[in-house]
Amino acid sequence: MSQLNKYKRYTVTSALPYANGPLHIGHLAGAYLPADIFVRHLRLKKKDVVYICGSDEHGAAITIKAKKEGTTPQAIIDKYHAQIKQSFEDFGIAFDIYHRTSSPIHHDLSQEFFLNLYEKDEFVEKLSEQYYDEDYQQFLADRYITGTCPNCHNENAYGDQCERCGTSLNPTDLINPISTLSGKTPVLKLTKHWYLPLDKYQPWLEQWIATKDGEWKTNVFGQCTSWLKSGLQPRSMTRDLDWGIDVPLEEAKGKKLYVWMDAPIGYISATKQWAIDNDKDWKLYWKKQADEQDDACLLHFIGKDNIVFHCIIFPSILHAHGEYILPQNVPANEFLNLEGDKLSTSRNHAVWLHEYLEELPGKQDELRYVLTSILPETSDSEFTWKDYQARVNNELVAIFGNFVNRVMTLMHKFYDGKIEAATEKIELHDEYLKTEIGVFYNEIEKNLEAYRYRQALQAVMSIARLGNVYLTEKEPWKTVKTDPEATKEALHNGLLIMGHLATVAQAFLPVTAKKILGMLNWPEETIAYDQEIHFNNGHQLNPASLLFEKIEDEVIEQQLQKLQAKKAAAAPAPTVTLQAAKENINYESFATMDIRTGTILAAEKVAKTKKLLKLTIDTGIDQRTVVSGIAEYYEPEAIIGQKVSILVNLEPREIKGILSQGMILMAENSEGKLSFVAPVEDFHNGSVIR
Repeated sequence: MSQLNKYKRYTVTSALPYANGPLHIGHLAGAYLPADIFVRHLRLKKKDVVYICGSDEHGAAITIKAKKEGTTPQAIIDKYHAQIKQSFEDFGIAFDIYHRTSSPIHHDLSQEFFLNLYEKDEFVEKLSEQYYDEDYQQFLADRYITGTCPNCHNENAYGDQCERCGTSLNPTDLINPISTLSGKTPVLKLTKHWYLPLDKYQPWLEQWIATKDGEWKTNVFGQCTSWLKSGLQPRSMTRDLDWGIDVPLEEAKGKKLYVWMDAPIGYISATKQWAIDNDKDWKLYWKKQADEQDDACLLHFIGKDNIVFHCIIFPSILHAHGEYILPQNVPANEFLNLEGDKLSTSRNHAVWLHEYLEELPGKQDELRYVLTSILPETSDSEFTWKDYQARVNNELVAIFGNFVNRVMTLMHKFYDGKIEAATEKIELHDEYLKTEIGVFYNEIEKNLEAYRYRQALQAVMSIARLGNVYLTEKEPWKTVKTDPEATKEALHNGLLIMGHLATVAQAFLPVTAKKILGMLNWPEETIAYDQEIHFNNGHQLNPASLLFEKIEDEVIEQQLQKLQAKKAAAAPAPTVTLQAAKENINYESFATMDIRTGTILAAEKVAKTKKLLKLTIDTGIDQRTVVSGIAEYYEPEAIIGQKVSILVNLEPREIKGILSQGMILMAENSEGKLSFVAPVEDFHNGSVIR
């Protein structure tokens, strides 16, 4: 069992979503549904927990959206903050507060953090050359610059990160950088910024993260150790922007705090606002206490793209400040895919939460159930509408809903929904049922506290299965005439199993659990794990109602057609996604490139990477090794014998410990998909490409 039970208080956060667009199922599965289930579980254990989130309303993503829509950043954040907040409420994500980083309390606290580190001389002040768009007369934020990733050669990498291979970048790392504002090559211009010296904190980070080995998820721990192994560099905590939180220094007029400094502080400012609203002491949930045993347990729920910020950068800020607790765990999830493809907001390839409820009203718990059953806990997973239909129909309807309906229908049919027994208190006395249900409670707790939601959900369903098997064995519809007391006992036990099912379902399916409690005519809003499940003699049940209904084929077909229509509409690649044409070169420059035809003789995946393949290529002049970032699109076995075009006079470069001697040419479409560039006829290896 985890160390969670030793804490008196819990501070749980979910990643602050950017207020620049609506939420889709990938967001829900990544950082919000897992945290909500976990928080509800803690509350059912009667733990003192505060669950914090809010809109991230600063940074380049907001200003880019505003420019695209021809409006202001303020209008963008107001619009999407309201929409996002409503989606969370609709799906029962039970935040204690959903705050905003545009609030005065957040601006004040972020500036206070900056000044604390500044006055301790923690920052490194550096004059550096940064990209500047001469047409627009402004420095370019990281996301306003695209170019070729030096690691995987993705030509659409951003200035802060390549979204294909995951490499963290500085804008100056990019090959052939382009301003997304003017479409032109930016110039380098001197500017001053304040850097967080991550290299200084690396020894401390290594020791701290080493203590999480075996406790943190393997995907999280592995990414952290990989970052540390590569060596940390100072990271700028300020930006030349016109939208965000002012850097609180006289010499820094016009500069803003880096969004990844202010966004995590949003967890703390939101807690402060919650404490003000509820007459609480926020420090108990964030600051170190005199007795270390009285510290709160801090947990960050995020997607894998935010691991570095929550496990490296934010802990370094907290450590440098000195007064705050550090995260006990950061249970990041991987990515959720949709119908065989990556979720994409730009291509509108997504199931948007607000649209889902418009088209499938009242089916929040159905989606919560399906997403929980396929959560990308340590590797990417996939949502398909056919699987959604199968899980709802074959599990929620046929098992969960069927059990509840059988018990309630028979109780009303035989006894008009009234409990009548020889004793005043009706409890579960069947030792087998008690033992089995106790095992399932333990399974739920053990798996949830190890962040294994899918297995915990299976244990919930096992209680429903147990109830169905019990009714089938007891056959109360038959014994009602031959042994009336046996019928009563069987149905009363069925009701007690329903009570336990409602109890454990509260964390996963809150709407459904509330419906069951309503049918049972229990006045409590929630039933704690340790609360006794019983009925008093003479208790009157409320009328039965169906918990779930079958999803018909036409509903699924409509959703699939909708996705197909979106895909067709997005097929003509928008020009904004294509890299601008590069500057002209003379023929002599082109002629220096020696490009030949070749054949792949061998291919294998590069260890500890997801994107890289090690290729052995016959170039006609020799056999050589090339490391290429194509593993996302091609399996090694499938490309043996593939004809390629290879730049043979590229200077050799070591990648992941392998000397790469050239580069194969690949075509890339607007969606980022790669395809080999090769002669249509069977030219011999070594043929020159002119």
